[in-house]
Amino acid sequence: MQKVRTKTGNHNTLSAIPAFALYGETAEPGQELLHIEEVQSRSSLYQWEISPHVHKGLYQVLWVNAGTVKFALDTVEHSHQGPLAIVVPPGVVHGFRFAPGTDGLVLTLSARFMVEGEFRTVGEAFRTAFASAAVLPLATEALASSRLSALLRNLADEFSLPSSTDSPVVLWLARAVVWHLAQIRPAPSDSRSNRALRQRTQFTRFLVLIEEHFLEHWSLEQYAARMGLTTQRLNRLVRDVNGQSALEVVHERLTREACRRLRYIAAPVANLASEMGFDDAAYFSRFFKKRTGLTPLEYRLGRNLETPKTGQAGAH
Repeated sequence: MQKVRTKTGNHNTLSAIPAFALYGETAEPGQELLHIEEVQSRSSLYQWEISPHVHKGLYQVLWVNAGTVKFALDTVEHSHQGPLAIVVPPGVVHGFRFAPGTDGLVLTLSARFMVEGEFRTVGEAFRTAFASAAVLPLATEALASSRLSALLRNLADEFSLPSSTDSPVVLWLARAVVWHLAQIRPAPSDSRSNRALRQRTQFTRFLVLIEEHFLEHWSLEQYAARMGLTTQRLNRLVRDVNGQSALEVVHERLTREACRRLRYIAAPVANLASEMGFDDAAYFSRFFKKRTGLTPLEYRLGRNLETPKTGQAGAH
C-alpha cells in the first residue's frame, strides 16, 4: 500500500456540503485510503474546529481518549467527554469542535481494505460496525476502552513507520479495530430501513463477491445476478456509494493483484497473466498499461514509484 497525498480543496462553497478525502483536501472518485492521525495534527490548524463535511466512499472512526468534543452527525448535535468512539459511515454530514489539547486519533479507510483477503468474518464485522453513524461513550467500559485505545495507538505507531507501505500489520490492526467496534456497538434500531445503510451493505457485498470471483473474470451480469440486481442498478449503486462504475471497481482489483504478483512473484509475465485468468498475455499487457501507464515488465523493473490507484493516505 502506497502513501498518497491529495490536492488542497476549496471548502468555502455555499451551494453544497463540501466533500473531502481528508478535511481540506480534494476528494477523488473511488479513492482508496487507509490513514490514521492524531486529532491535534489537523484540528489545531483550524482552531480545533472541523466544519461540517462528508466523505464519499470512506469510513471514519474518531477516537477521543481524553478531552471534550462537540459534534454533529447529520442533524443531531452531541457533546461528550472521552473516552468515546464516533463511527461515521460515508455520506453522513459531520463536524467537530474540540477542546484545545484533546487527545485522540482519527482513522479513515475505504471498504476494500476490510474485505480483501480474510473477507468473510471481517466483512460482517465491517457491516456491523458501520451500519449507521454511532456515538459509543466508553467511560464506564474500562476494558473495551483500553483495548480499543491500545489497538489504535499501535496502528498509529505502525502507520508512521517508513516500512508501513509494505507491511501487512497496518491492515491487520485496522481490521482488529473494526472487529472490536462491531463487538461493542449496540444493534441499530430502525436504521435497517435507511436507504443509505442498504446501499452501503450492498456495496460491501459487491466487494466481497469481487474478492471471491475477480480471478474468474466474472461479468457484471454475473455479479448483478448474484446480488439480485440488474446491471443498471448495480452501476447506480456503486456510483452512489463510491463514485465509480462497477466495472472500474472490478478492474481496480485486478490491477492491484497484478501489481502485487509482478512485485513479489518472480515468474514470467505470461505465467502470471494465465494465473490471473487472462487467456492472452498480450491482452494482459495492454490491460495493465492502460490502467497504470506502464508495461508489466517496466513495472517489475522498478519503475513503479507509485502503485496506481492503491494507497494509504491522510484525514478528518
